[in-house]
Amino acid sequence: MQVEEESPKQYVDIARAPDKEMRPDRPVPSGCGQDGRLLRYPPRPYRHMVFVGCLVYGPSWPRRSTRLVMKQVLATILLFGASVAFAQTASTGPGQAYPSKPIRIVVPFAPGGGTDILTRIMLPKLSEVLKQQLIVDNRPGAGSQIGTELVAKAAADGYTVLMVDTAFMTNPSLYSKLPYDSRRDFVPVTLAATAPVIMIVHPSVPVRTVKELVALARARPGALNFASGGPGSSTHLGVELLKYVAKIDLVHIPYKGTGPAVADVLGGQVTMMFAGISSVKQHVASGRLRAIAVTGEKRSPAMPEVPTFGEAGMKQVDASSYWGALAPARTPQDAVNRLAAAMAQVLKMADVRDKLVELGFDPISGGPPEFAALLAAETDKWAKVIKAAGVKLD
Repeated sequence: MQVEEESPKQYVDIARAPDKEMRPDRPVPSGCGQDGRLLRYPPRPYRHMVFVGCLVYGPSWPRRSTRLVMKQVLATILLFGASVAFAQTASTGPGQAYPSKPIRIVVPFAPGGGTDILTRIMLPKLSEVLKQQLIVDNRPGAGSQIGTELVAKAAADGYTVLMVDTAFMTNPSLYSKLPYDSRRDFVPVTLAATAPVIMIVHPSVPVRTVKELVALARARPGALNFASGGPGSSTHLGVELLKYVAKIDLVHIPYKGTGPAVADVLGGQVTMMFAGISSVKQHVASGRLRAIAVTGEKRSPAMPEVPTFGEAGMKQVDASSYWGALAPARTPQDAVNRLAAAMAQVLKMADVRDKLVELGFDPISGGPPEFAALLAAETDKWAKVIKAAGVKLD
């Protein structure tokens, strides 16, 4: 920025003038020349003045000048605030199509899990539909709380999206306090997929149907046990839901992951468990495990010979996992609708559906209203089950 040279009779060059030339009774410069260039700094006695934009304010000014400058300062601040507000909304404003920059999709789990796999299968086609780059940001930890909190506090501009699974619906009951409000801090975008869980038993257990299993558990309360991938996991809460609905007593044996849990059921150390179909399908086919029933409204295409809990008269035992997308609350509705439409279009593509079905997912597209209803219903359902089971993770 250029500095305007003014007459030495009015202003003092502090780089050259000795202290004896610096008189506090000299007028203080206004701060800007007529052509907008910045004037030299005022003499040393005025060095404690406030400088805002092109305005200079000091204690030795006349009262009239002070009032005038303060009005100018206030006007400058208001103008700056309006500019910032406009800049924040410009990206999704009527004059600019959404999306106009890359979108970050936060996955609150480590790479390789179900949520991450689902997201990455959708990603290439979703990028083509939106004509914009999409970036997966894995933020695992604290039962998905770290990544979820990140999105809750992100800018509500449509450029940060959260992919969630059933943990989003169970965490409000599993933890006494969360760093976000699952009902107020997010807006549903779309439901993406569901996947059933299957109940399996060791072949030594003398049951082949849900009815026979319930009868055995009632005849021998507390004698049967079940494995899970850890407290609060879907493999744990699925059996807790069965216990709640059937009024039976089964002993929980938690493991650090689904793999070790399946291994001990295979070895006969544990009676039964709920598991993802992909984790046990080969063992059921080889006869090392016996499938009893799957959750969900219909039989799984991956194992069509296994009946549903609904067919056994226990429709309430639906421990299926759900996946969907959320955005920060107050995200513009146009952005939400655009994302929802794009994801629905991708989930209908044959190649995407085939990949997901092969991995045990059931692609289902549902817009913001449908996903909002599901979130509310599932959260309330799991709250009752978790309370009855007395499960807490903190």
